[in-house]
Amino acid sequence: MSTPESAHGPATDEPDPATPGIGQLTSLSTVAARQLATTTKSEPQMQAITSRWLLKMLPWVDVRGGAYRVNRRLQLSVGRGRVRFEQNGADDIKVIPETLTELPVLRGYSDTEVLKEVAGRFRVREVRAGQVLFEAGQPVTEAYLVAHGRFTRYTAGKYDEEEVLGVVTDGDQMGDEAIGQSDPLWLSSVRAETAGVLLVLPWDVVAEFTERVPSLAAHLEAYAERQRLPMNRKGEADVPVQAGHVGEPTLPGGFVDYELAPREYELSLTQTVLRVHTRVADLYNDPMDQTQQQLRLTIEEIRERQEWELVNNREFGLLHSVDYTQRISTFTGPPTPDDLDELLAMRRKTRLFLAHPKAIAAFFRQCNKRGLVPGTVNVDGHEIPAWRGVPFFPCGKIPITPQHTSSIIALRTGEADQGVIGLFQTGIPEEYQPGLNVRFMGIDTAAIIRYLVTAYYSLAILVPDAAGILENVQIGRTAE
Repeated sequence: MSTPESAHGPATDEPDPATPGIGQLTSLSTVAARQLATTTKSEPQMQAITSRWLLKMLPWVDVRGGAYRVNRRLQLSVGRGRVRFEQNGADDIKVIPETLTELPVLRGYSDTEVLKEVAGRFRVREVRAGQVLFEAGQPVTEAYLVAHGRFTRYTAGKYDEEEVLGVVTDGDQMGDEAIGQSDPLWLSSVRAETAGVLLVLPWDVVAEFTERVPSLAAHLEAYAERQRLPMNRKGEADVPVQAGHVGEPTLPGGFVDYELAPREYELSLTQTVLRVHTRVADLYNDPMDQTQQQLRLTIEEIRERQEWELVNNREFGLLHSVDYTQRISTFTGPPTPDDLDELLAMRRKTRLFLAHPKAIAAFFRQCNKRGLVPGTVNVDGHEIPAWRGVPFFPCGKIPITPQHTSSIIALRTGEADQGVIGLFQTGIPEEYQPGLNVRFMGIDTAAIIRYLVTAYYSLAILVPDAAGILENVQIGRTAE
């Protein structure tokens, strides 16, 4: 009798080689085939590349000698700054003494001991939403520093309606305009729109300091005297002219005075050292040059940082260089068409708005609520959203605060229009792009090739009203 093994062959679970089974291929696999194929590939990609509209839209001025001096007419009115505070608890808020020189009346005052004493005389006061601090026509009895909160300046209109004059927010001050007046009166009323915290200095304390500290009295008198000098509506030293006369009157004479200490902008820089191994540079260059690809992405990163610096650098960045007289706050929080119109009204020939994409979205939400349809402007073949014909360019380098607020920047550009300009220098050694060079640094003992990549740049605001900022822009959605 034959056994199963002898009748049918060996008893095994292995598939018959002649019969295709599960998991067995009948042709060459793609994994094996790729060993003989040339793969089509892309250049190295980079997520952090943005549109960089600020770099594209700024007119760039070639700076010889590495510095650019902005000459202006003599400015008689003193610009307003913002004081800063330190907080060690809900009730322990103090003004930083050195920042009191941001107040126009104390600009340039150098006695730090007096500033510390003045700072110590401020007292904390909490206010509730809707509370009126003072009304127009009342005597000035206190000076205020806003530590936190939003306050509205308003007055009675021609027909007794309430007319809003502006918004006062963190770091602003109220009361210093009374310096030099014998019986100062408030020119407008102020109401708290939110709960807030003020630092208050009684006016009789100011009088006490003036009597006791000769240097402070002299400084305040010089400030008051300067404000009495003839000046134009922008605060520049006036030039006497006469118009509409007849006959042969004696014409007034004068001259245009200049600032004696104009600001100079030195070119800043962004640098890095690119390292490439010689074996990579020699052997792995088909179909793409490895060194060129490394350099391309390195330059992209440098240009991204360059735009960040033009917005955020504390020396020349837009967010820190725009004059405080050219800053306004949103009236209700979200950026409304009214807020943008107010920002436009502060300067002539506004060329562009610059805003974080989320701030742009917040603005268009407000337009949607009002049934408004903003237009578009064609810029270099791109349809850019616009308001009143001024394009809105996205810029992710404008920061969003932890409180979910941001800023919208308005710019007039170009030297011919006394606007904002970018600064760079061309013709530098081993220049790779305008204002950027790549310099060979040698090969070290580890066979690493090193290249120094440098971009030189800065930014200048030729006159204060060339740039403005809408601050405290809330970007979150609000309940309907």
